[in-house]
Amino acid sequence: MTLPMQPHIGSEGPSLFLAALADDDDDDGGRREIGDDDDDDGPTRRRVRAPRATPPTPLPQRAANEILARGLSEDDLAGLLQQDFSTLESNRLSNGQLLVRLRKPAALSMNEALAIVRELTSDDGSDFNHFYRSEQGSACNGIDCPARQMIDWPVSTAACGSLPRIGMVDTGLNAQHKALEGAKIQLHRFDDGRKASDLLHGTAVAALLVGEADSRSPGLIPEAELLAVDAFHRAGQDQRTDAFSLIRALDYLADRQVRIVNLSLAGPANEALEAQVSKMDKTGILLIAAAGNTGPAAPPAHPAAYPQVIAVTAVDRRGTIYRRANRGPHIDLAAPGVDVWTAASIRGARTKTGTSYAAPFVSAAAALLLQSEPGLTNEQIRSRLLADARDLGPQGRDNIFGEGLVTAQTACR
Repeated sequence: MTLPMQPHIGSEGPSLFLAALADDDDDDGGRREIGDDDDDDGPTRRRVRAPRATPPTPLPQRAANEILARGLSEDDLAGLLQQDFSTLESNRLSNGQLLVRLRKPAALSMNEALAIVRELTSDDGSDFNHFYRSEQGSACNGIDCPARQMIDWPVSTAACGSLPRIGMVDTGLNAQHKALEGAKIQLHRFDDGRKASDLLHGTAVAALLVGEADSRSPGLIPEAELLAVDAFHRAGQDQRTDAFSLIRALDYLADRQVRIVNLSLAGPANEALEAQVSKMDKTGILLIAAAGNTGPAAPPAHPAAYPQVIAVTAVDRRGTIYRRANRGPHIDLAAPGVDVWTAASIRGARTKTGTSYAAPFVSAAAALLLQSEPGLTNEQIRSRLLADARDLGPQGRDNIFGEGLVTAQTACR
């Protein structure tokens, strides 16, 4: 069935993927003309324009003066320190590799410092320490949306076999929320001395996945075990993670044998992150990420744009694309992401909008496939999900909806 269509982020350049975060959700462009009745036959009327709003200050794309080095030997690190680099933070990954946040020497530009580090780590992907932000879009008040009926979600999957272990990298979450009190959640946060993230986004995403079935915001796969890593921190009004923290979180999850990782976040391309994504895909861990909320003309957001990752965009109950959703040939699937009912941060529930809230539907759909066929490979899961999608917009795959709307497929529906 084809429904009628309703009316990438690079590692450098201006802050393209942040503009939409400051949008007030008002489609009038922030400007109105007062006193103009659009009647050109009468006397000329004076047009009075409302004062222009001050554009929001762009949020930074990367940490100032920091280089992310992956795969340095101890001798190479010592050599960099002798060149006036300094170590801000280091972590030994599960495969023994050293991951280091370095402060560059004052005498070097960022590009010069990165070039020096890349000469020592050419095969392991070193880069700037880019920032990533939760792709939560906008919150809106309203009634519960029929998202599950839209994708034909089964009423219960409890008797269908064991669900795979799910990983999630997000903000903190409120494990005491009524919707999550009985959920099988393990929450981990790295103690890095930075101000902790808030609980709003992570609680909403976790509840979509594993919220208790009889709560006000039931999850799609409430029986699943969820390993959640809070990799975010607050910097003033900005809430973000960086490439160092994101890689460390993904490595932590990989070491604990998760099968699927939900990433409701987005940011620039980063070679060190790409190396981690590739490593996890090769070891059979499926990554599913939000496409981003920076608008139709924005460049692809990452990690969704990496070829190993399933990129998920958001649609409303009529199959209309979320107007702020990123587009491009990397988009794989669409899922409910407009007015999605889920848990609020402290108590109760509300509707949420954004590609962040679409990604869990695809993560849950992948989990159902593995529940009935645990031996499926990442490529087989991807092929099944894309083949079973309900076409939206122009016939066939397109840059707006990908292959179309995800549908739930399980052997014991």
